[in-house]
Amino acid sequence: MMRTVPTRHHHIADDLRHQITTGHLKPGERLPSETGLADRYKVSTATLRSALAVLQGEGLVEKLHGKGNFVRRPLRRIMYVGGWGTLDPWTAAEAALRVTVRTATVQADGHLTTLLRVPTGSPLAEFLCISHEGESPHGLARIYIPRDLAPAGVLDDESPGPEAVKRFAVLSSPPAAVRETVCARPPTPDESSTLRTNSATPVLAITRIATDSNGRVVEAALLVFPGDRADAVFTTHHTLEERQPSA
Repeated sequence: MMRTVPTRHHHIADDLRHQITTGHLKPGERLPSETGLADRYKVSTATLRSALAVLQGEGLVEKLHGKGNFVRRPLRRIMYVGGWGTLDPWTAAEAALRVTVRTATVQADGHLTTLLRVPTGSPLAEFLCISHEGESPHGLARIYIPRDLAPAGVLDDESPGPEAVKRFAVLSSPPAAVRETVCARPPTPDESSTLRTNSATPVLAITRIATDSNGRVVEAALLVFPGDRADAVFTTHHTLEERQPSA
């Protein structure tokens, strides 16, 4: 039986991992430059980056563009609660979470025409929402609703603040039905960049479609969470019919 011999970059990853888990390198601390680490371990920059990639994939190190590599702070798991709720499916009530929202009016095309069951070119209100815990991205949502159902005043804000988020938290009365499709898949380059995840780490993707009592789609939400720390919970309530008293 052949044994796999650890390569040089695995030895480096082991050493850095030990420094992180023992507290020698602390959460939030910036690692020396890649060139400096390569000199310290007497390896090429490519080998050093391979070692860092191992730790990035394990969630121990994160690379911030233009700033360097940092020991990643411990992040709590994300809990997505299924069913009709708030704009922030990551529980907006949590004070530690900050949600940024960008709004725009777009025209339906491609996949959106299918999701919202509208003709190509139909005006839609688009809400791009990113949830942060401190400086770390927590989740991503792209929410679309027919333009005529957009909450009054929300799209008039160039940079919606907390009040805009609050107004949008509940669009209207609960819809008649909500259908959610959940899958794990590789992230797109934009998702990987926004969520600061390794491109090899799957994301938990949820497509949520809400319809009213007439069958009209009132919202289509495309939700994406880092797959290595997200849980989705769905609860089913059974309605018991009242028994009529016997004659």
